[in-house]
Amino acid sequence: MALNSYTMQHKSLSIESRRNHLLAFKCSEQMGHCLRRSASFSTRSPRRQKHFPLKVVCIDYPRPDIENTVNFLEAAYLSSTFRATPRPSKPLQVVIAGAGLAGLSTAKYLADAGHVPILLEARDVLGGKVAAWKDEDGDWYETGLHIFFGAYPNIQNLFGELGINDRLQWKEHSMIFAMPNKPGEFSSFDFPEVLPAPLNGIWAILKNNEMLTWPEKVRFALGLLPAMVGGQSYVEAQDSLTVKEWMRRQGIPDRVNEEVFIAMSKALNFINPDELSMQCILIALNRFLQEKHGSKMAFLDGNPPERLCIPIVDHIQSLGGKVQTNSRIQKIELNHDGTVKCFVLGNGNVVEGDVYVFATPVDILKLLLPQDWKEISYFKKLEKLVGVPVINVHIWFDRKLKNTSDHLLFSRSPLLSVYADMSVTCKEYYDPNRSMLELVFAPAEEWIGRSDEEIIEATMMELSKLFPDEIAADQSKAKMLKYYVVKTPRSVYKTVPNCEPCRPLQRSPIRGFYLAGDYTKQKYLASMEGAVLSGKLCAQSIVQDYEVLATNTGASKTAEATVA
Repeated sequence: MALNSYTMQHKSLSIESRRNHLLAFKCSEQMGHCLRRSASFSTRSPRRQKHFPLKVVCIDYPRPDIENTVNFLEAAYLSSTFRATPRPSKPLQVVIAGAGLAGLSTAKYLADAGHVPILLEARDVLGGKVAAWKDEDGDWYETGLHIFFGAYPNIQNLFGELGINDRLQWKEHSMIFAMPNKPGEFSSFDFPEVLPAPLNGIWAILKNNEMLTWPEKVRFALGLLPAMVGGQSYVEAQDSLTVKEWMRRQGIPDRVNEEVFIAMSKALNFINPDELSMQCILIALNRFLQEKHGSKMAFLDGNPPERLCIPIVDHIQSLGGKVQTNSRIQKIELNHDGTVKCFVLGNGNVVEGDVYVFATPVDILKLLLPQDWKEISYFKKLEKLVGVPVINVHIWFDRKLKNTSDHLLFSRSPLLSVYADMSVTCKEYYDPNRSMLELVFAPAEEWIGRSDEEIIEATMMELSKLFPDEIAADQSKAKMLKYYVVKTPRSVYKTVPNCEPCRPLQRSPIRGFYLAGDYTKQKYLASMEGAVLSGKLCAQSIVQDYEVLATNTGASKTAEATVA
């Protein structure tokens, strides 16, 4: 899974009674979630030909062998350094704002290193952009549709460290795309298990002849050649170009953009190729093509707050850390020397510690940035970083849809990005009789201010093309039982050209003040993996700075974090 409200609205609308009710949760100042429930009352795949309607077959695959990849081993080593570091004689009390994956990661690894994190979350739910809520029927709805890739080494290590590897449901190693010119049909890129990387990816592309012609494949391959030869320096240099600009420079036909990169851009950053930095695409392709299981996908087996966030919290608390919800930061109060004196909460309480971390989305940080810091170059550059709007839609139907899959699907719709039938892909949401589609509505900039009814009407129109035999826009076929629309006006940072120089390191120029979040400097950009890695890098910086931080605590700060 932002703007100036952080108020979450749940609106229930029953067809029979037309009763409305509203629940509002005061949350953090920046990320807004608006949700509607309508009681407007509605996997995979014997395929091996390329064009196919889908059949529902629910099969989980074994966990892939990723433990011996270079990236996994590097991530494992970084994790081990926290456990191996000498125990501090005087543990630092580290106050962390934001209990999304970045804040949870920061707190977890600081606790591993022997320090005492105090994690403050604005809302009454953990997870930030992976938050979810349960309705009165016991059904869950989420901030976003979250996929865990094999190329996410820090997340994969985190699951292992917590002993919850079995909570990932691995799917077949394929990427499945809808065929807009053939409603109801799909085309897949299938990665053979017997081939190593990058041959398995090359084979998947070469074997798919529906989306790209052979001349287009050749031009695409030649266009990517400089990235393969030039490595990371070439990839970083492409940050100044949009995907569309880069493709034209490389002589790649526009149809490659239409067939592949529109869907890929929307899945990566919720925007189209004429806005997205090419660096983002090249980083993803590099991860997916260089690791055999890099593009293999897994779903979490249930709702993220309970199945992922709570195990992290339990680990933190078992090592002496603290986690507080309903603790929204209202102000960063400074000492006379410009360092942080305390965090002031919305209820007037004051939280003090030895070290302070802001692990919220960048838009929230910018709202709360002290005036004295705004002209410092490190913070001034943050103005370029802006969260992108995204909408997550959940629709429960009155029947089991047949043309769906136990997998993530790329809709290739102008309004929708990816979607999944969560009643098939996720154990906790499994329902043998009714489908629940979770869909990412993107790009969302022109829709974020529209009514939920308009968004659902547009979504149903697109679904009628994906399910022509089962769904009609007027609900004359499958009927909606209920729906939720989850709006995040400021989600992950918008990865447009020339953002890279503006991304801050986790260690700020203010002594004792650090940042974590996927927008900070780390190699996985705006993603769950980027958020977790940023937390580890933030914790690493604090551990490295321990001697300085320990000798400077006391005068203007309490030696132990307190809530006054």
